[in-house]
Amino acid sequence: MGNRSFFAELKRRNVLRAATLYAAGAWLLVQVVTQVGPIFSLPPDTQRWIIIAAVIGFPFAMALSWFYELTPDGFKRDDEVAADASIRLSSARKLDFAIIAVLAVAVVLLLANTFVARKGAGPSVAAAPGKSIAVLPFENLSEDKSNAYFATGMQDEILTRLAGIHDLKVISRTSTEQYASHPPNLRIVAEQLGVATVLEGSVQKADGKVRINLQLIDAQTDGHIWAENYDRDLKDVFAVQSDVAGKVADALKAQLLPAESARIASVPTHDQEAHDLYLRANDHFNRAYDQTALTASEMPQAIDLYQQALARDPQFALASAAMARAHMAIYWFVPDHSDTRLAAAKAAADRALALQPDLGEGHLALAAYWYWGHRDYTQALQQLDIARKSLPNSATIPLVKAAIQRRQGHWDEAIANFERAAVLDPRSSYALDQLAVANSDLRRYAEADKVYVRALAVTRDPTDELMTQRLNTVLWKGDLAPLRAAVASLKPGSADYVGNNQLIFQLYWWSRDNAAARRIAETDPQDIWGDCCNVSLPRRLYLAMAYQVTGDTAKARSIYGELRERMQSEVVLHPDDPDLHMTLAFAAAGLGLKAEAIAEGRKATTLMPVSRDEFAGPGYLGWLAQLYVRVGENDQAVDLLRQLLAIRSAGGVVSPSLLKLDPIWDPLRKDPRFQKLIIDGEAAQAKSNP
Repeated sequence: MGNRSFFAELKRRNVLRAATLYAAGAWLLVQVVTQVGPIFSLPPDTQRWIIIAAVIGFPFAMALSWFYELTPDGFKRDDEVAADASIRLSSARKLDFAIIAVLAVAVVLLLANTFVARKGAGPSVAAAPGKSIAVLPFENLSEDKSNAYFATGMQDEILTRLAGIHDLKVISRTSTEQYASHPPNLRIVAEQLGVATVLEGSVQKADGKVRINLQLIDAQTDGHIWAENYDRDLKDVFAVQSDVAGKVADALKAQLLPAESARIASVPTHDQEAHDLYLRANDHFNRAYDQTALTASEMPQAIDLYQQALARDPQFALASAAMARAHMAIYWFVPDHSDTRLAAAKAAADRALALQPDLGEGHLALAAYWYWGHRDYTQALQQLDIARKSLPNSATIPLVKAAIQRRQGHWDEAIANFERAAVLDPRSSYALDQLAVANSDLRRYAEADKVYVRALAVTRDPTDELMTQRLNTVLWKGDLAPLRAAVASLKPGSADYVGNNQLIFQLYWWSRDNAAARRIAETDPQDIWGDCCNVSLPRRLYLAMAYQVTGDTAKARSIYGELRERMQSEVVLHPDDPDLHMTLAFAAAGLGLKAEAIAEGRKATTLMPVSRDEFAGPGYLGWLAQLYVRVGENDQAVDLLRQLLAIRSAGGVVSPSLLKLDPIWDPLRKDPRFQKLIIDGEAAQAKSNP
């Protein structure tokens, strides 16, 4: 068959149209996955495998279109089809329409990406500051895949050195780690991160040697600004990191202060094994930092490895500072409010700063100690300000600062710092989540809902984000249906289900499905349930309440008695812990000890007044109002609810919708004063939520 007849045959059999449709469809699929992959947390290599699969499938698709023809009776071999049975012309027209349809979808996708999707993705590459950079995960090329922690450590340490330069905008690790080492569409990645340049690399470690290949890329032109290959001994990795940070700074024309030049050139430890232990510890630390639910399992492993690193090199200040932060994470998030844990954190932070007084990580650890350990906001903020000098691009610092400021009642400053943290960590939902919570606390439920939408677009844990968004809807509108639908989508017993057990208990409680609430409280493995205001009470207290409302008073009294006895012992050791006093108050109320219950409940609110903490303080007042109802002091309950509705930051505790919904307030429903509270509250809420 000659060339002309061959191509004529390709056309006759619609092979050319099939090839065009296949290529257009494959391209469209890659574009869709490229754009939505980061939103839905698809694996980084998804795009690559789609391209490989498309290339492999192409010859098979073309062979099928050559050998087979579509007839009214289905597909048949070409040589078996009579001319009068052929519907080639009809198939050709259908293929033409399909090609046009695919191209139309492609045009729509491109327009949507240009005019819609990029609106929420951050500044365009052209609008991003020229001195801005994201360090993407380094590819692990080592034959031993367990060396992935080392490649991650190299990326993290180079990123940290760059982040210490005040003249650069550097995106946080928690945002960059979501991407592939070499993403197919670098421009979209840069737009989502709000940067003009991207550093890509690969790391290969073997036999005491390391090979690091790096390239700095202009995201707008996809051109290389700078590239370098390093083949060094492992003991020289700090020299490589320093060289990379210096050359990137030069390439971006960033001004370096003398202290910044010194930090870039610093060598944290001269012990290679200590450094390796430190990188392994960081791997566990980062997992827990990214998912606080893993704190109890991951942070102890990190601490053990940090201790091993310090045993090899007692002068390793960074390891000591990281260990202090790990101890404080366990203290706050597990929680382990023991004096031993607090003392260990303080000792590690002091050790780090004694070794290196200007170490930003050490001051950050000390800030956590004063904030979480003692609620000493003044000293915590002072430590954060010191840390900022050497960590100008840290998203953690504005996050912690915002958390403190909202407790101080400085809500405008808190919201500004949550927004700043979101700029430095644009693909992490945590800052946005906290920004949404702040708006919800201030009864700006409509604004909170909008921020939750932003958080859902970038979160890697859509379940938790969706649940908190639906909780905001309950506070705002009293509508349980969205929350109920979210819970129904979870598999009972799954990590997502268990992680939201307290909120699921609340859903059943508000739904008056007391038997279901009881089952949740009976089966949940967690000992402590913390509410939206950080009021942490024993799960068994909730269980006793569930037993009480389902008529199992004997079991309820047994638990109340057990809790009262335990709290009386613990409160002697920790007399200033409001959670212990509030637990004791409800246990006493359950046993009919009214005077003791009221005294302990009031004690809790005096230990954590709103004047001391505008974020947590309203939560304790909300519990005290519930306590008043339980002991029959309805007048005091109404007065306290009126006070809560007047507190601007109590939107997560009391709302008109929640007053109408929660069965705890049933004894007040016929009280005209209670009814007026709801009417007045709805009028005020309408002004804040147009």
